[in-house]
Amino acid sequence: MAKTRVLIVDDSALVRMLLAEIVRAQPDMEVVGAARDPLAARALVRDLNPDVITLDVEMPRMNGLEFLEKLMQLRPTPVLMISSLTERGAEATLRALELGAVDFVAKPRLGIAGGVRQAGEDIAAKIRAAARSRVRRAAPVEQHRPALASAGLAGTEKLIFIGASTGGTEAIRELLEVFPPDCPGTLITLHMPPGFTHRYAERLDRACRITVKEACDGEPVLPGHAYVAPGNRHLLLARSGSDYLTRLSDEEPVNRHRPSVDVLFGSAARHAGANAIGVLLTGMGKDGARALLAMREAGAWTIAQDEASCVVFGMPREAIELGAARQVLPLSGIGEAVFRHLAADGPRGVRV
Repeated sequence: MAKTRVLIVDDSALVRMLLAEIVRAQPDMEVVGAARDPLAARALVRDLNPDVITLDVEMPRMNGLEFLEKLMQLRPTPVLMISSLTERGAEATLRALELGAVDFVAKPRLGIAGGVRQAGEDIAAKIRAAARSRVRRAAPVEQHRPALASAGLAGTEKLIFIGASTGGTEAIRELLEVFPPDCPGTLITLHMPPGFTHRYAERLDRACRITVKEACDGEPVLPGHAYVAPGNRHLLLARSGSDYLTRLSDEEPVNRHRPSVDVLFGSAARHAGANAIGVLLTGMGKDGARALLAMREAGAWTIAQDEASCVVFGMPREAIELGAARQVLPLSGIGEAVFRHLAADGPRGVRV
């Protein structure tokens, strides 16, 4: 079987060496070239036609974002961003995902050599996912997408739960942008490291009609609000009397992830039951699939994103194969399906 051909673009000779070491250790990958900046990389992209590019965000002569934007316009190629764990790095990485990058890896601030080597398995898995991904050019941002009707559900016990991984940052944004201001409380788990989720929630908050924030422990789940699991902490639903609350946990990773979609969806099955709607979006691996099935068995309405609209059809495929999804839909149709189901259930959560 042909090997995945990887081009490494990074201004650090050390990082180029470490990434090449990781790639060459994989039997299904090879390094076809390396460049210290995007200007040098342009000719290599043209001549070598790589399957995947690893791209540093901050580089001399031309930064990674400028190069990525041009690349996606002229020669769309799967790109894995290599980002620094700083506020500036987080903001640039989120912009890169908007521009069409498939995923990112965060470089540690200290001990780069040890940190990159330690993340070798994750880097290799993300390169594999990128090679299989559907590359999409950045879509023009619609400033005034019409909101969906809420069916007057602000005072009910209905809740929405969303899980995603690779490709999920933009999928979640597209979904939440059409949520009305009085939508049911929404809990979100996305595989993202610490230092990025706060910035991501702020970007969503600016783009959406609802309030989006990074979740804190023990806060009430309110209508018109979405709560994003913090990096490296599980987000769960809990109950206190008749009220729903958020809970954060430092328990061990599940499916190699913390936060884990399975943890969030499992708590939804236990505490929300038929009052829950579960949505599993694009992502590699199987996280969320079994707990989405548990949600369905508890009476929840469950939706998986279809293959054609996924960047990586891993997590939704696992859920579909388990029979966990009541509906399989393109991303563009999920928001409408959620609120159609809410309207059909009626304001008291009883089907009419």
